[in-house]
Amino acid sequence: MIKKLVFVFIAIMAIQSYGQEGTASPYSFYGIGSLKFKGTVENRSMGGLSIYTDSIHVNLRNPASYAGKNLELLNNESRPVKFTVGGSYTSTTLKSDSGSDNASSSTFDYLAIAIPVGKFGFGFGLIPYSSVGYKLESYEDEKISNRFRGEGGLNKAFLGFGYQIVEGLNVGVDIQYNFGNIQNSTIDYLYDDEGDAVQYQGRENNRSDLSGLNINIGASYKVMLNEKLELVSGLTYTPESSLNSKNERSFSTIVSSTDGTEFPISTIETDLGDLKESDLVLPSKVSFGVGIGQPRKWFVGVESEYMKTSDFSNELYSNNTSATYEDQSTVRLGGFYIPKYDSFSSYLKRVVYRAGMHFENTGLNIENESINEFGMSFGMGLPVGSFFSNANIGVEVGKRGTTNSNLIQENFVNFQLSLSLNDRWFNKRKFD
Repeated sequence: MIKKLVFVFIAIMAIQSYGQEGTASPYSFYGIGSLKFKGTVENRSMGGLSIYTDSIHVNLRNPASYAGKNLELLNNESRPVKFTVGGSYTSTTLKSDSGSDNASSSTFDYLAIAIPVGKFGFGFGLIPYSSVGYKLESYEDEKISNRFRGEGGLNKAFLGFGYQIVEGLNVGVDIQYNFGNIQNSTIDYLYDDEGDAVQYQGRENNRSDLSGLNINIGASYKVMLNEKLELVSGLTYTPESSLNSKNERSFSTIVSSTDGTEFPISTIETDLGDLKESDLVLPSKVSFGVGIGQPRKWFVGVESEYMKTSDFSNELYSNNTSATYEDQSTVRLGGFYIPKYDSFSSYLKRVVYRAGMHFENTGLNIENESINEFGMSFGMGLPVGSFFSNANIGVEVGKRGTTNSNLIQENFVNFQLSLSLNDRWFNKRKFD
């Protein structure tokens, strides 16, 4: 039954992801797009809180989670192999001083597996890290003056290792390979002396193919304060890295229809010279969190994250003076509650109930306005099958941006779904 659920889930998410862009945010116009990765559904349902680790859920934000304490029910000999896959659907209302519009997107969010090997553990998987998907138009005297379109994004394939130094203290490292492409186009509309759009317009086309390596270092520490209360803390650090960007630029003569469809007539490739290949700086990031709770009962924690977004650079688009970057900061607060994890009489008592919120300065500043985000999230972990496998659902409601300075405010509702499946691969034989 579990295998059938996995097949159906992946098939649905693949179809949805193929049919739609990963984002509909106009703010994906800037940099490498809107950052998609905020952890698993379990994390996001707690406001993005990622400091809590256990033996039955994959934590993709802290590689120290691959290691850990063996389970008593497995005679303290091993931990389960953990598999997780997740996706989401987002409905967004785009609001400005002049009106509003609606957009939606479906995305595949992650696919990963974590395997224990004694005090060691390792994991690998795939994560869509950022996404670009926008269609923007600017008007002057009630006539369209510019049209901007973009698509693409950045993905991460990762391989991580964790080690338990002593009981309660784990360390780990992720090696991440970043790859993807970003494509965008710009049309500056021309009009004749009578104010009518000319038949043929010019369109600038850009494409950047991105690739590069970076690492993420993590540590996790747990200690029992007394017979019931446990203190949990986590730390991650991602050093500054760079992406190699292979760039292409061309100019097309097009015919543009009233419904926005563009028909290219001819295209001329442009020699970018020194900008044909450039480096794109990815800033360093650090996060730290602490929380307290009763194991297998409840937990509440807080986490802070800082990214040196002011160090971000992209030579190809450095002439965009309307946007600057400042340091990103995020505060997350959340937790969970389990009425009775081993209840035989009530299914609802075994459900994990999660909630949280986050406050984020995204690091993007446009027209001297910081683009901030606030969200509240709720979710449940529903037991399925055996061996502590579960299906996780989550809902996040929030807003990003502002209507000041003719900008756009995004009011979004995000629905998330994941499967977190566990199995035992290595069994020690008791009899020959």
